Amino acid sequence: MVKKVGIFISTPAQFHFYKNIIDGLERKGVEVRVLVRDYGETLEILDRYDGYVFSKVRSNWDRIYKLPADVLRARRYLSDFKPDLVTGFEIYAPYTAKLLGSRSFVFYDSEPRVNRLLSIQIRAYLPIVDAILTPYAFRDNLGHKHLRVRSFKELAYLHPKYFVPDADVLDELGVEEGEFAVVRFNAFDAAHDVGVSGFGLEDKLRLVKRLERYVDVFVSYEGSNVPPELREYLLKTNKSKIHSVLYFAKLLVTDTQTMATEAAILGTPTVRCNKFVGEKDMGNFVELEKNFGLLLNVKNPKKAIELAEEIAQSNKVKQSWMNKRKSLFAECIDITEFMVWFIEEYPDSLDEFSRDDAVQYRFR
Repeated sequence: MVKKVGIFISTPAQFHFYKNIIDGLERKGVEVRVLVRDYGETLEILDRYDGYVFSKVRSNWDRIYKLPADVLRARRYLSDFKPDLVTGFEIYAPYTAKLLGSRSFVFYDSEPRVNRLLSIQIRAYLPIVDAILTPYAFRDNLGHKHLRVRSFKELAYLHPKYFVPDADVLDELGVEEGEFAVVRFNAFDAAHDVGVSGFGLEDKLRLVKRLERYVDVFVSYEGSNVPPELREYLLKTNKSKIHSVLYFAKLLVTDTQTMATEAAILGTPTVRCNKFVGEKDMGNFVELEKNFGLLLNVKNPKKAIELAEEIAQSNKVKQSWMNKRKSLFAECIDITEFMVWFIEEYPDSLDEFSRDDAVQYRFR
């Protein structure tokens, strides 16, 4: 049984995934130390968690050449703590655990099929990690250490058990529920974004202008290079409230990944457009579209803009999405409760899950 665990958090999405899991572990008496990478908006949303900044990176190449020093820095921080288990989403956890003599597993939802860099990263730590957990819709096979969880990572923080939308954001934005759209543009600088792009500048401007004929439009722009033409549309609410904004929106149009899944799970019509879309697309996006009808994956920006405009004009589509959302909750487990059990009972939980993955269904 685990008494001490080190958890690596590199992105805002990873923080959201772990925050309720950390709370659950601490309620059970498990000591948790959080290690944070200074990247993008991660430090801005850490809230009350006092994470140790083990890495500062600005690009994929920065991440690669700083890896040895970052791992050694993390090892020094955890050496006195002596964790029984180290986990996270990336390569840091397995290598740090190896240096500490601790057990490790990785939760991962980006598939190697999307680019070679991800595949290389996974192969680099696969020999030393105990297990890799992924959502059940993960299409790639990572071998005998690969365990699939019947859920989506976003349910760890967006399931109704953990998420209550804050209606105050409507007053902050000066809008009514269901009368505005959110447009999210990606910086495409993460490891899984290599060689991928989404809306070009002309497409971005065309999308915003077309949507504002029918609804108010708010732009969420990753990175600092916001085009001057879009600055007046920038979403100015606190970043910690973004999920409430998505919940009350009529529509999300995006070329990013995580926020597309978040909005779909929240029951907001979502149009996702980037070059991931197609035969090699990741399983969670395919599943949300084909099985649940909560997401529209489109590769062509022109087609995406047309679909978005069609949704913006509809008066009934939001309720339809909210109804389909119920089917998702019925089929998926509470991944937060599952992860708390899996970590606290490690390695017995690993052995049990490896023998019979039906154990996860107790967490419905």
